[in-house]
Amino acid sequence: MSLVLPHQRRPSLFRDDEPVIQGRVLMHGANVPRFGDTDTWDFNGVLKRPANLTPGNWKVHFSQELVHPYWNLLAREFLMLLANQRHMAVLSAGVALDGPSDPRSLIHIASHLRTTARWARETGISPYPDAWAVEDLQQRVKDMALGESSAHTIRSHVATLKSLAAAEPLLSLPWPHGDPWPGRSARQVAQVSTEQKLSTPAVPPETWFPLVRSAWAYIHQFAPDVLRADRRLRELRAAARRSMHGLDARLEKWLADGRNQIPLHSPASHYGDFEVNWRMLTLLLGYDDTKIRAFDRLAGIRRKRRDLVLEVVAAGRATTHGLTGELVQVTREDGSTGPWHPGIDPRTLVNLKTALRDAAFVLVVGFSMMRDSEIHEILRGSVVEHYNAPAVSSTKIKGTSSRPGKHWWIADPIVEALAVAEEVSLHPERVFASVHSTRQDDGTGDSVDMLASFVRVVNAGRSWSGLDEIPTTYIRPHMFRKTMAMLTDQFPGSEIATGIQLKHMAARALANATTRSYAASDDNWAKYLEDALDNVKFRKIKDLYQQHTAGEEIGFGPGAERVKDAFDQIAETVKARIGDARTADTLLRTTRIHIRFGMLNNCTADHTNPVGAVCLENAIIPDGHIGPLDWRCRPDRCANSMIGPEHLPIYDSHQRKQLEIINNPVIPTVRRDLAERELDIARNVLAMAEEAQ
Repeated sequence: MSLVLPHQRRPSLFRDDEPVIQGRVLMHGANVPRFGDTDTWDFNGVLKRPANLTPGNWKVHFSQELVHPYWNLLAREFLMLLANQRHMAVLSAGVALDGPSDPRSLIHIASHLRTTARWARETGISPYPDAWAVEDLQQRVKDMALGESSAHTIRSHVATLKSLAAAEPLLSLPWPHGDPWPGRSARQVAQVSTEQKLSTPAVPPETWFPLVRSAWAYIHQFAPDVLRADRRLRELRAAARRSMHGLDARLEKWLADGRNQIPLHSPASHYGDFEVNWRMLTLLLGYDDTKIRAFDRLAGIRRKRRDLVLEVVAAGRATTHGLTGELVQVTREDGSTGPWHPGIDPRTLVNLKTALRDAAFVLVVGFSMMRDSEIHEILRGSVVEHYNAPAVSSTKIKGTSSRPGKHWWIADPIVEALAVAEEVSLHPERVFASVHSTRQDDGTGDSVDMLASFVRVVNAGRSWSGLDEIPTTYIRPHMFRKTMAMLTDQFPGSEIATGIQLKHMAARALANATTRSYAASDDNWAKYLEDALDNVKFRKIKDLYQQHTAGEEIGFGPGAERVKDAFDQIAETVKARIGDARTADTLLRTTRIHIRFGMLNNCTADHTNPVGAVCLENAIIPDGHIGPLDWRCRPDRCANSMIGPEHLPIYDSHQRKQLEIINNPVIPTVRRDLAERELDIARNVLAMAEEAQ
């Protein structure tokens, strides 16, 4: 029986021996914490812990201010109610609680109570809520705002205080009666606008590109060398003898074979230049390097062995690649060519396997749009075919208690990355786990450390690998999800794909504020994309100019004629100036040539003054839109249309397809009418090309 506090209005609803978790599926052999546990509620081994959380993140600690008996009992009762909202005592009292009940949420709520108790002590009001009124709770939130807490942090605290008001009839200790903000949601109290943009930043482009390129280099180019070394090391250790019997004879035979080279420590190690890797040599001879010290610096036979080996080294038979053979050759920043790594030995192999795991994580978090928790839930064999496309199956964590299975479509490079991560992982189930230990509970990875570690490894090895330097900027896993959503949104038709991949439920993809915020443009990326598109556009215009000056056909239609006239004027100017290709490039950049390259035609309209654009006739132009309306384009009618030779096969195929539809007697009339209109467009475009030829 628990001690009754002087402040208690009645005994607690819960017995001290009552389990904290009731009515849920528990893990086998679960040791469920009890209500009477006043120090810690440990949910490890009780409820399935998300893979990206450490065991310490799966415990509620009643520490600091919550050690006091009043706050301790209040916190335990409130958390017990939230964890068991279908408890008979709750249902009998007719109290409806609608707060989160997973351990992470309980930990956050305990923190809210802890900081509230600290606030009371620091502000000098009564240390216990039995003397508080709702005005004190309102002041607590005002003080948080004055203390520059974020709106989302305030919203979270307000939600806790409102839940406490709902639970007040069930608490044995006094708490201010009534909702401090009746009729207002926690979001409204904290002034979190539904239109407010997410605070999540995008990964800067100057970090994104070298990071992704480096990750792909490690997975696609370097991984075969590392995995080959790993397999070779395992083979050597599996066959290694634990006794030195016959070692000298075997050493002489091994040295007599001119193909065998003495393994040296790599220049990147802490050993001296050309220092023999004696442990590696022991392994290559077939002996256990962890048990046998065959070449220690001692007099006698060990000294003779060392001298034999050093003679061979002096003759030039030595290598830093004794475990792998030659590595992949790369071109470095200074133009030199050589192996991407100074030498892989058992010591560096562990670090490189970790780098492969981290590189795979970069690619998956960068291109799958999966959350950090969902990536760490990926198990072995999770790459499957989903609706005829490769996908990875995992567990959705956020916003669910049932941990439903989900699929995320992935590209082939991600399939390759997951295969590499699976091979280096030593965990029996998880892919993104430790590469050091096979312990079942050692499957938790710190994603922030993984990202930072990979950046350090790449930057430290640049002189050998030839990879670009990665700026050490602030990067977190959730920033990649934001970045990929933003990039996906730059392409036509991507809204639905973004909405599906982000797993946000909406009537239309990007129809809610949250998803729109994910896809919102980023200033750094906007500038980068603008520059990149300008560069691509210039290269294509330059190619057209070279084709035109070489006498090749570059296009048909009125838009094409204007482009040809502009090219002719540039060519005449270059000739008059007795210029060269550089002069032509300068004129191409400075001459106002408007071309927007498309799949069905090229638009030559001036976006600031789209005269003659048929797409704008009788059209409702969206607010803020500048230039033509792509979705109303009529390539066969518009004076700005330029049909290139590359477009003609598409129209020829389209013409034949429409004829098939029209000649099919079972096709409905309305569909046949549409096909006839499409046929007219295709024929007009093809006729335009025939006339020009």
